[in-house]
Amino acid sequence: MVLQRMKMLRLSLLILMGILGLRGVECRRAREITSWTYQSTNCRSHTASLTDFGGVGDGQTSNTKAFQAAVEHLSQFSDDGGSQLYVPPGKWLTGCFNLTSHFTLYLHKDAVILGTQDMNEWPLVDPLPSYGRGRDAAGGRYCSLVFGINLTDVVITGDNGTIDGQGEMWWKKFQKKQLKYTRGYLIELMYSDQILISNVTLVNSPSWNIHPVYSSNVIVKGVTILAPVTSKNTDGINPDSSSNVKIEDCYIVSGDDCVAIKSGWDQYGIAFGMPTEHVIIRRLTCISPFSAVIALGSEMSGGIRDVRAEDIVAIHTESGVRIKTAIGRGGYVKDIHVKGMNLHTMKWVFWMTGAYGSHPDDHWDPNAIPVVEGINYRDVVAENVTTAGKLEGLEKSFFKGICISNATIAMAKPKSKKKLPWNCTYVEGTSSSVTPLPCPELPIQEHAPQSCPYPENRLPIDDVEIRECKAMIAHT
Repeated sequence: MVLQRMKMLRLSLLILMGILGLRGVECRRAREITSWTYQSTNCRSHTASLTDFGGVGDGQTSNTKAFQAAVEHLSQFSDDGGSQLYVPPGKWLTGCFNLTSHFTLYLHKDAVILGTQDMNEWPLVDPLPSYGRGRDAAGGRYCSLVFGINLTDVVITGDNGTIDGQGEMWWKKFQKKQLKYTRGYLIELMYSDQILISNVTLVNSPSWNIHPVYSSNVIVKGVTILAPVTSKNTDGINPDSSSNVKIEDCYIVSGDDCVAIKSGWDQYGIAFGMPTEHVIIRRLTCISPFSAVIALGSEMSGGIRDVRAEDIVAIHTESGVRIKTAIGRGGYVKDIHVKGMNLHTMKWVFWMTGAYGSHPDDHWDPNAIPVVEGINYRDVVAENVTTAGKLEGLEKSFFKGICISNATIAMAKPKSKKKLPWNCTYVEGTSSSVTPLPCPELPIQEHAPQSCPYPENRLPIDDVEIRECKAMIAHT
């Protein structure tokens, strides 16, 4: 009996040790920590994972409610060091969701946020007041996938995680005229201040990719944007009626302009009266066979001024810098400075037009004449170019103060001997050290400085500090 009891006791101890061992493993798993570093304007005190709110990363389950619940919960920490939502590896299907202030959305390198194909999860929002209607169609517009309004201190970043709009459905419906409302964008932040978007990859947006509008102090840095070059209106980065904007170290393949600077449409933009100004663009690489590297307009009725671009590379892109406007726009495009463009296979290097057309309705003012002046390009190298410059001002408002210097343009073999490298009407300016020889409207200034002016003063957005932050999260 004693021996049998001893065996039973040993067995019980072994079972107990096994249970305790399992509990120990569970406890160790519960204490597993994922940590990472990231660059941000502000570090956060509180971090949560999307899975804490029921998120399922299988690419099929809708996570719209999970994103909404996560942001709502984390918004309580706005005044307590801010918060961060961690999106772990997986494919996270979702409709539109809003961000909050003092907040970071962080994507793991293997995380993919997928825009749902269920149009019911893209609710309608009002047209932008500076446009008067949707860009694609009259009336409202579908919300943007990642959206925010009246926010302060917002960061979207990661280890090059991906936001995929799955835009093919939208492109097809748009081309077939099956949409009653304007397509949503991938990221849109309205009436917001202190925005950083960095180190993420954006693919297949339904329409524009990044749209800061009525916002200030915006940095877009180290972002990759990819869309089929035949996709409609998949602009890369569109600062719109926004000030103090810096775009740098971005790579964009697009079906439309890689960067398009805007400020409202015709009478609606004039009435809203909010310009885009103090914009820096650096180290941008663009591929867009049917559009521009940098476009100014065509919606520029609130005005565009003080844009500085440097170290620009374009490959197989329709035009370098393009100014688009029309009678009815009003507004102005002033003090544009570009230096250091390396362009390969272009239709036009320099293109500006006052006859772009495209009005929101029939109520535009024929007396709203746009002003274009102070346009400076220097240090340009281009090859395999069809036309060096197509500069078309307005008879009622010549485009003035155009300066082009130190530009070497290697022309492709023309299909016709009558094809001229320059086409200029209603423009005034100067040139120096430009090949091929510019049109007479840009006479050579032999005794003038060899370079068009480029501002030497720093803009406040260049002094915004980006620091290295650390974060960690416990999970099973």
